[in-house]
Amino acid sequence: MTATVRVCRHCDEPITDPEDAVLVAHELGNSGPGWDIYAHRDHVDLVELIDPVVLRIMARIWTAQVQR
Repeated sequence: MTATVRVCRHCDEPITDPEDAVLVAHELGNSGPGWDIYAHRDHVDLVELIDPVVLRIMARIWTAQVQR
């Protein structure tokens, strides 16, 4: 039996206790099923799922589209 190592998206530390791992999202892959994103139970609210740079760019695009 193979043990699955899960890494917290917030602190990048391994989640050693399976009861402490919380599934927070699933990222799609370009060629395959993708992967699940986990966080420690204490870090669930701290996980940033949207890249702040991409969010700023998209906000500018959406603002420009609304102003047309």
